[in-house]
Amino acid sequence: MIRLTEAKDRVGNEMRTVAEAARLAARGPGRERDLLVQSLKAAAAALLAWTVADEWLGDPMALMAPWVAVVLVQATVYSSLRQAAQQFAAICVGTLLASAAQVLTGNTLAALALSIPVLMLLANWRRFGDQGIYATTTALFTLASETVTTSAISHRVAQAALGAVIGVAVNALILPPVHLRDVRENLAALAQETGDVLADIAEDLRHGDLDVSTAAHWSRASARLARRLEGLRAARGWSQESLRLTADSLKAFHRVPLDVPAADEDERWSRITGHVAALIRALVVSVDGERTADPPDGTALHSYARLLALLAENCHRESRRLLEPGARRDDADPDDSDRDDSDAYGTDRRAEATMRELHETLQSSLRDHAGLGAPRAAVLGTLLLQAENIWAETDSRARPLARDASHG
Repeated sequence: MIRLTEAKDRVGNEMRTVAEAARLAARGPGRERDLLVQSLKAAAAALLAWTVADEWLGDPMALMAPWVAVVLVQATVYSSLRQAAQQFAAICVGTLLASAAQVLTGNTLAALALSIPVLMLLANWRRFGDQGIYATTTALFTLASETVTTSAISHRVAQAALGAVIGVAVNALILPPVHLRDVRENLAALAQETGDVLADIAEDLRHGDLDVSTAAHWSRASARLARRLEGLRAARGWSQESLRLTADSLKAFHRVPLDVPAADEDERWSRITGHVAALIRALVVSVDGERTADPPDGTALHSYARLLALLAENCHRESRRLLEPGARRDDADPDDSDRDDSDAYGTDRRAEATMRELHETLQSSLRDHAGLGAPRAAVLGTLLLQAENIWAETDSRARPLARDASHG
């Protein structure tokens, strides 16, 4: 009964996920709509290839054209061209080797036994990329058709070429895919989740929730940030590849703005997440009963929680900024000292004053902790250092906290 309930819950979750994806696709541009467009383009490429091969040309091997076309509507035009070349080469190899094995043995089973092991090894050749398996499947189709003639071979290869041309053409000419939006969305999501993690830690510290289970939760949050960062790097790679052969057509279609956050932003958020990870490691060590380091006292933890909450607001503000096309970190006027309201591109003056006040309080606590032993002082010093680093990275107008403290 319990398993049945779990199965129902999983099915319900999947259905809700599908419904949410459909709603997002209908609402406006985004990843869900991109997937919908690519799926419809693949279906259209297959139908067009079948129509040309079967209805117009009357080719007996018409199945090959839509089979090839449907898999070549790829994530980028460049990858479509690259995979078209790899797939066509694999199909030619599979067709020729299977046909040669059939001619040599005169028996379908013997031809399979002779050709398939060799083709499976060739499928792993890096030159074929992930298209090598098509050499084996083409060989199976060739031998299963029991039509191994020069005419059949030429028809099969010709239809593969036709499908490749149609698949690449549909992908390149009809709403060519571009992944600039993915970079912006991944950056914004990374900033948002970084802020969420800092806010959660601040809440735990404020309530004194320092135990093994809380530390495990923090460690999982750090792992999520690492995965987010990997997703950002993957999106950056797709973005760069998507513009290699489609920039001109994009300018003509005006599908999405051609501006994208600079790669420096990726590095900046890589540093920020690294500082958060270091902060979490220090906290995890401090709550481990088998370690010599102890967490800071309650007053220091409360002040540090407030500091993390302000840093979380910085990250959330950055997330909103990153979703604005054309926004830059230096859009704020550093000389505009008369503004007291919150600036979308920097921390407002009151928050900055609070931040500096908390930093001075923690610096004083650090001196007090030094008298309680090196391990406790080391934990608070590490936490304070990482907070300073996050502050410097998330606010372009901020002066270093440590420098101010040293002068104060």
